[in-house]
Amino acid sequence: MREIVFDTETTGFNPADGHRLVEIGCVELVNRVETGRTFHAYFNPGRAMPAEAEAVHGLSDRFLSDKPFFPDGVRELLEFLGDAPLVAHNATFDFTFLNAELGWCGHDAICLTRMVDTLALARQKHPGAKHSLDALCSRYGIDRSHRVKHGALLDAQLLAQLYVELTGGRQIGLSLRNEPAADASSDVRAVPILERRVARPLRPARPHAPSEEEIIRHQAFVSKLINPLWESAGPPG
Repeated sequence: MREIVFDTETTGFNPADGHRLVEIGCVELVNRVETGRTFHAYFNPGRAMPAEAEAVHGLSDRFLSDKPFFPDGVRELLEFLGDAPLVAHNATFDFTFLNAELGWCGHDAICLTRMVDTLALARQKHPGAKHSLDALCSRYGIDRSHRVKHGALLDAQLLAQLYVELTGGRQIGLSLRNEPAADASSDVRAVPILERRVARPLRPARPHAPSEEEIIRHQAFVSKLINPLWESAGPPG
């Protein structure tokens, strides 16, 4: 199954207040495995960047001034998204901005039935815990040391790893496809084990018969028993 994990950066919190989408990053998954295909674009918002937003993602007016406007890149974006489910963290936020931008340039909104929210998945799986992207990456051991500021593509790549973990993790060696079993002779790990078994030196069996001293001590112990069961049972046969 093809899925797209994506993230956005914006000028603010609500497109109804005139805020715009300025960056989008998308990562393609097929059967929960990254294919290496990504989509990444910056957009000129056509308005000033608030200082508090720039402090989060580092995208300045000067940097965005020569970037295309959203309508100029929308066709390429929609071709990449296709009809796949769209995975995002706090997905309502990203869908709201994406659909607002689509509407402003005359495109249909993306149906919310395609939305997969990893924030909702995390709250269900880890109630009462912290559910930020940073906190969840720490929980699952996902390296985010290179994440200095928010960035749409970087965050989408981290989220793709997190999404896999939230939905069961990478089951190495587990496949539902009908594949021929691997030849054990091709497993390099099995060869040294087999060699060690073959090369193990054979040692003669150790004697297990009791010594004369042990026989005398045993007879002395048995002679002290009162009415042992084997005497009352009679001879065998």
